[in-house]
Amino acid sequence: MEEELKMIFDNTKSENDKSITHLATELEKIRAGRATPSMLDTVQVEAYGVVSPLSQLGNVNTMDAKTLVIQPWDKGLCEAICKGIMNANLGLNPQNNGGSIIINIPMLTEDRRKDLVKKVKAEGEHARVSIRNNRKEANDLAKQLKSDGIPEDRIKYLETEIQKLTDAAGTKIETLVTKKEADIMTI
Repeated sequence: MEEELKMIFDNTKSENDKSITHLATELEKIRAGRATPSMLDTVQVEAYGVVSPLSQLGNVNTMDAKTLVIQPWDKGLCEAICKGIMNANLGLNPQNNGGSIIINIPMLTEDRRKDLVKKVKAEGEHARVSIRNNRKEANDLAKQLKSDGIPEDRIKYLETEIQKLTDAAGTKIETLVTKKEADIMTI
């Protein structure tokens, strides 16, 4: 019976870690005014009759804090890459110079910064909901074990430990969201 309790605990911890990792990934995609290669992670490019991620077609690097440079492995793909970036609807304007693509990251307006902060808060709330759902599922499983004959004090202990996991995950989420908000609002 103890292994069932440990399994519930470990599963909840694993699911919480996945939720936090997903949040960090989503926050990385939200641009904060600085050029980062991860800004283009969602870009899909049609090349050779197949839709591929941009990262498989060339190197994406930062020239400086406001400029991204894409060096395609096949210079003939420059037009397709530009089209893929435009279709990704990231608000970026790629410039094809024949052998590489340069993207100047525009300064964020105050309104755009506020919109991005709202988006960050929404992503944080999605992660919190996921964490709460993980807690609910774990507590429901624990209550089912109670009917299987596991002592109530063990169930209460498990629920306490799951709440500690939930609180720790909530703190991590808040830290990520606060850090990203500060990053966005920094000019």
